[in-house]
Amino acid sequence: MGRDPTGPCRCAVRISATRRGGSAGWPAGVRPRRGGRGEGGGAAGGEGRWTPPGPGAATSLLVPESRAFPDSDDLLGEALDALARSDTPAARDVLIALARPSDEIRWWRDVPDAPAGAAPWGRDEQLRGAARQMLLAAALATRARAGYHGTRHRRSAAELLQDVLVGPAAEDRPLTAFVPVPAGRPLAVRLHQALYAAREAIDYRRATGGMDAFDGAVEAGVSRELTEALTALVRGTEGARVAVAWAPAAGVPEGCAPAAEPVEFSPGDLPALREAAARYLGAEASVPVRITGTVVRLRRSGPRGEGTVRLRVLAGAEVTHVRVTLDEEDYRIAGHAHLVGLPVRVHGRLERRGGFRRLTAVSGVVPVQVDEAERDRLLKSLQENLGFFEEAPGEA
Repeated sequence: MGRDPTGPCRCAVRISATRRGGSAGWPAGVRPRRGGRGEGGGAAGGEGRWTPPGPGAATSLLVPESRAFPDSDDLLGEALDALARSDTPAARDVLIALARPSDEIRWWRDVPDAPAGAAPWGRDEQLRGAARQMLLAAALATRARAGYHGTRHRRSAAELLQDVLVGPAAEDRPLTAFVPVPAGRPLAVRLHQALYAAREAIDYRRATGGMDAFDGAVEAGVSRELTEALTALVRGTEGARVAVAWAPAAGVPEGCAPAAEPVEFSPGDLPALREAAARYLGAEASVPVRITGTVVRLRRSGPRGEGTVRLRVLAGAEVTHVRVTLDEEDYRIAGHAHLVGLPVRVHGRLERRGGFRRLTAVSGVVPVQVDEAERDRLLKSLQENLGFFEEAPGEA
């Protein structure tokens, strides 16, 4: 799920000191407590005092309200330097958010305490895994509205997560992802809307027994992938919460609440989430496609007759591989194209069967000419994988 910013914070301090200042510069979810100048003197009302969130915070920072204050640059520099040296986990989050304006997504899991305050093995991995699933589901929803995405759009969705930063995990604190603005804002908006739509659909299911609300929630970004991520987040807990906070410098997106409360989910929601995941999977419709791909595996039960071909998709569908059953003539064409290092083009309907994308109603299998450099690359791949031909009499 993006990169973990484990390097030193000095870079963040320098950037922030020259570019940020005033109340509008505070990161999402962080607000200064109002106050005047302390023992150092000066006029009251020109500064704010930042106190880390949480009970018993012993550290506070004096920060100017605007750059118009005479010693604002000095105060900002001192505050940022103090943040860089602070052991308070919240200080690190502030520096990350100041270095790059970001929307913040936070996850909490309420897990029963183990004996003597020990943490169960893998608790942190479970939280991070569920968070990554959720971000990927939101990224997929920015590419297309679908109840089940499968392997479609995975490449472009994964690229959207490359610049997401992940804050350090700490006991009794949420896991925070920093989604940069403006590139990542569509992801944060989609997740914000999808979480509320999922919550409403679950409530409707628990109140009426009907699943119709999940069908309408697809337009807001709810999918099998999101319901599975929520299931992973909630499973084994007494409850879980997800919140989206907008970067103040970028403002609140149109149609979104300015300061939304975390969306809560409980173990009682799991049956509805699992039922929705199965519903989305079963309702997936086939779509007509024209796919260009390289043959990477051939299999049939004897020397003649129809056979099964696996294609690595180059164009025509947002999936990585498809499986195709061909008659004897089309299987022969696919085999010859494979031997000479040429891709093939095929028409059909893209379906999901047994967890693997399959092309049915196939027609028009023809080799596709490519330039010499691409052909050499394909032939090299063939030579490295001679076991792709699997003529095995007697096998299904």
